[in-house]
Amino acid sequence: MTRVAMIVRSTLYSSRGGDTTQVLQTARLLKHLGIFVDIRLTNESINYSQYNLLHFFNITRPADILHHIAKAQLPFVISTILIDYSEYDKYHRKGLSGIVFRHLPAGHIEYLKVFFRWLRGNDKMMSLTYALKGQNKSIREILKKAGLILPNSASEYKRISQQYGCQKKHIIVPNGVDGNLFSFNQHIKKDPKMVLCVARIEGIKNQLNLIKALNHTDFHLFIIGACAPNQHSYYESCWAAAASNIHFIEQLPQESLVYYYQKAKVHALPSWFETTGLSSLESAAMGCNIVISDKGDTEEYFGSHAEYCTPDSPQSILSAVIRASLKPLNDSLRIKIANDYTWQKASMRTAEGYFSIIHKGGESDFPNPEMTGSAINVLDMNLQTPCFQHST
Repeated sequence: MTRVAMIVRSTLYSSRGGDTTQVLQTARLLKHLGIFVDIRLTNESINYSQYNLLHFFNITRPADILHHIAKAQLPFVISTILIDYSEYDKYHRKGLSGIVFRHLPAGHIEYLKVFFRWLRGNDKMMSLTYALKGQNKSIREILKKAGLILPNSASEYKRISQQYGCQKKHIIVPNGVDGNLFSFNQHIKKDPKMVLCVARIEGIKNQLNLIKALNHTDFHLFIIGACAPNQHSYYESCWAAAASNIHFIEQLPQESLVYYYQKAKVHALPSWFETTGLSSLESAAMGCNIVISDKGDTEEYFGSHAEYCTPDSPQSILSAVIRASLKPLNDSLRIKIANDYTWQKASMRTAEGYFSIIHKGGESDFPNPEMTGSAINVLDMNLQTPCFQHST
């Protein structure tokens, strides 16, 4: 049996995000495909000898990855989830950190964040090598050594290759939804004045500008999510700015989100950057018209089926929400998600990636006979040239 350790950030459960859902859903379905999966936090002690392969998440946290690949000496893959925080950090973050970050390149900003988390006790400094190499050199070293990377879109892969000067063997593994849970009921009428925003409350998700956009309008905005770590001042700013038509609900389990997705006509996520926006996928699967940022990889997922907004403009956000509220429900997007963006498909592509590394092109003992080439064909840019060496 193939045994895989998914090694994830130490706060995966205490500070849940889109990667939490991706990890849990992928692990659950890989087990159904006959692959033994353990989810291990990066600060745990791990007996690597139990596993054939390591699977990491979040390339923007290279200190965690460096520690384990040095100790394990096992082949590994990475779900990169490359989020670009730089625009928010440099131009929209408040306080002392905003002042400091404004004058630094993106790699240096992420490097400082690691040390801030360590000093506050929110994270353990896992790798001295990271401290010496810095953010960008560490990421290039990891990319060079990885057997395979698993970006969520072709757009994300393009950003990786451009930003870090390397091309890697890769499989595109789009994010998905749980179609059994998020199943639209066409007989329940939607409220055209009900707008949702399901996300952790933090600066990069841009709830504050969404609040400013919808304050004192006919819309009722429901912001569903917990305050992100070290974002309490932002959270308080959102509460202070909110008019009476803005409602806050603490983070809900996915099962409880079904009611809100079913009732609302619009879901808005005007982030400063999104690789996907899992709540946008989930809400669209439940028949919502979606408003989403024009920053990131979102267009590859949603194409012309979404209303796009500019994050720094409350007027742009409001205009997009109004358009979405007036449009008929988008059955085409709902069908596209059901066909293309499911965790079942994501797990199958992930499994093909595992076996392409473990068997190095040999015969696969993959247990599902229906898995014949569909995911391998996704290796549309099957390049494995060395990463170029640049300074941090």
